[in-house]
Amino acid sequence: MEEKDKLEEQNLEEIPEEELDMEKALEMEKAMKTQQEAKAPQIDEFEVTAEKPKVRDIDFILDIPLELTVMIGKTRILVQELLQLTQGSVVALEKLAGEPMDVYVNGKLIGRGEVVVVNEKFGIRITDIISPQERVKQLG
Repeated sequence: MEEKDKLEEQNLEEIPEEELDMEKALEMEKAMKTQQEAKAPQIDEFEVTAEKPKVRDIDFILDIPLELTVMIGKTRILVQELLQLTQGSVVALEKLAGEPMDVYVNGKLIGRGEVVVVNEKFGIRITDIISPQERVKQLG
């Protein structure tokens, strides 16, 4: 390996400096030509058409299951109070009796309603759906 390096050094010493500069210039010119030969990608232009965009049918999302939750009320209690709860204990909530209940779909408020009894089961009658602007505000 050392002999090879010595031979290269001797060869470089024998070549005049002008020829070395010329070789470097030729190498640079060759590199520049290869860069220029690279072709630019062809980009097709969009054509403006008078066609209306197709309206998508929403039937494909109609069978997606969603979770509907009705919030009767909420409160904060201490751990000590939680441990003292027994069967028959009453916990007071922040909402007043008869006040509309919040209706959530997948954790997002969509409206309010009142509690009803349907075939001996509790239900909710939707009384108010929030506006699209309010729904957008919730996303932020």
